[in-house]
Amino acid sequence: MSVVVDVARTWIGTPYVHQASVRGAGADCLGLVRGVWRTLVGSEPLDLPPYTADWSEPQGDEVMWREAQRHLRQVPDGSFLPGQVLLMRMREGAIAKHLGIVSRGGAEPRFIHAYSGHGVVESPLSRPWQRRVVAQFEFPAKGH
Repeated sequence: MSVVVDVARTWIGTPYVHQASVRGAGADCLGLVRGVWRTLVGSEPLDLPPYTADWSEPQGDEVMWREAQRHLRQVPDGSFLPGQVLLMRMREGAIAKHLGIVSRGGAEPRFIHAYSGHGVVESPLSRPWQRRVVAQFEFPAKGH
């Protein structure tokens, strides 16, 4: 089992709180990935400014994708492997701004994500979710 998945599972049950990243107290999807990063890699690579729920949408700016490419290691799309970070578009034509962590690959993949109204949950990575994935990443080694 992936250590990334083990760490991400400790966040399950954390309530959804926009802009938060505190296990057990509150997290959004980015906050979940930030929290796993802190455990596995170390201090966060940048300070995030406050962001709104519709951040970057009016400008069509792929901020999350660009920053993911800067700080994570992009891997080929296709196979969903435990521990991979997924970047998704929540609707066609929108910017990619939802993140999740693959918890199980294979024929019935699953992922962990913070979802408004649900908190941090582990969900089936069903076909509708898979169609939303635009990029897949891995965490860098500790200290990078």
